[in-house]
Amino acid sequence: MTDTPTKTPEKPAHRSGFAAAAREFVLIVVGALIVSSILRAFVGQMFIIPSESMENTLLVGDRVVVEKLTDVKRGDVVVFEDPGGWLGPEESGQKRGSVGRFFEVVGLLPDSSHGHLIKRLVGMPGDKVACCDEKGRLLVNGQPLEETSYLYPGDAPSQMEFQVTVPAGKVFVMGDHRSASGDSRVHLSDTNTEGSNPGDAAFVPMDKITGRAILVVWPAARWSKLGVPDTFKSVPAAAEPPPDKPSISLTAPPK
Repeated sequence: MTDTPTKTPEKPAHRSGFAAAAREFVLIVVGALIVSSILRAFVGQMFIIPSESMENTLLVGDRVVVEKLTDVKRGDVVVFEDPGGWLGPEESGQKRGSVGRFFEVVGLLPDSSHGHLIKRLVGMPGDKVACCDEKGRLLVNGQPLEETSYLYPGDAPSQMEFQVTVPAGKVFVMGDHRSASGDSRVHLSDTNTEGSNPGDAAFVPMDKITGRAILVVWPAARWSKLGVPDTFKSVPAAAEPPPDKPSISLTAPPK
């Protein structure tokens, strides 16, 4: 008697095809998330404007693209981590939950700006920034700035007088809405989190700068590029190397 070989039932082709397609889909999604995360970490990301401090250049709720590849310079609008004690409730941004934070990290949602600020970079290391000359204009390395193109309508360049020299490795920043901005000027008498000399907290360490804002992308009606105002192009280089410690005087420069 001859045994008839038992045939193993073949799996339906459509099942194996579905499994392969599902694996491919998962790999594509995971790969896209990895690429998006890398781009966010090293190339650029999107932030939501949380406060009025940069009006009318940037409005509350605007979405801006921040790029991280190029060095910052005078006149750039920059996003940076809180140097220590700068943020109040109105500027801290809304912190998302764990799911929202995950989508922020992988670049699928704009950053809620929690723990970050956005201001205009006015003084680089070694620059002398002062307010104000006889016409009420801000001075950088002795050059007066013509700020009407970006300063909030009706605002003065500054209501407080000061003269500072920016120390090495740090920058001096100001909001375009000067009367509503808790910027470097406000902290000229503060100590930082290490309890150092008064005024040290006014200057933002360059390693805390996330990048420079280059585009307003939302709302669509406000789509625009963010560049360096022409007035900064005439500012001369600092005359001397930046000091290790800032020089600060809460007096007006000589007229």
